Amino acid sequence: MSRPRSYRSEALVLKSTPIDEAGLIVTLYTRNAGKLRAVAPGARKPTSKNGGHLEPLNRVDLALANSRPGGMDSITQAQVIESFPLLKADLESISRGIYLAELVDGFGAEASTNPRLYSLLVEALRFLNDSPEMELALRHFEIHLLDCSGFMPELYRCVECREEIVPNRHLFSPELGGTLCLKCTPPDARIMPLSVEVMKVLRFLDRAPLQDITKLRISAGLQEGVKTLLAATLKYWLDKEIRSKSFMEHLEHSRPRGVYIKSV
Repeated sequence: MSRPRSYRSEALVLKSTPIDEAGLIVTLYTRNAGKLRAVAPGARKPTSKNGGHLEPLNRVDLALANSRPGGMDSITQAQVIESFPLLKADLESISRGIYLAELVDGFGAEASTNPRLYSLLVEALRFLNDSPEMELALRHFEIHLLDCSGFMPELYRCVECREEIVPNRHLFSPELGGTLCLKCTPPDARIMPLSVEVMKVLRFLDRAPLQDITKLRISAGLQEGVKTLLAATLKYWLDKEIRSKSFMEHLEHSRPRGVYIKSV
């Protein structure tokens, strides 16, 4: 059975790259088909009806034309569904959105359906649009991204002996898949310290819906510990640096930060 000449898709725009005189190659994460790269001919022309709709971080309804085998499909029509305007209101906020998009671009497989990952990204962008200062939203997204992608670290049992982890000082290895008890220290693996406090925050982020992170207040040092461990895990599975991460962190460190303290 031959493919239809055209089809529609709902998608989030992850990034776009100029080609030829006025076109774009647009990287999309679609609800029904996973990651997709498509051509938008003439999208950069001032008279284009599609160009403004294809900005990164827009959620869009698309009409696409199927390509010949081996080619990229073409975007024939685009309409914004959500644009997350508050998220794009300043450089720091939009850098966080671009960071999430880059993670999905890295972990999302082309032509591999993952509607849970699509919904996770939409939910995170909506949350950050309303609460752009909530950095824990990034950590919540990171841990659930790993889960959606099949790389969730073990947080409840030792990955070596499989004994249940009880509150104590522990160890963590991204390459071994998560938490280690103090009795298990395999050679030739990167081992990181894991405090009880960081473990509790990770478990909270794993179990809690996104809206519940507003109840969590932790010190800057504890937040940094969670961030460091998740960053090491993401980098291990991606096997590359996340380009937007350093820029986002530069912007965050250039402004005064408050310290929130509450036990978890």
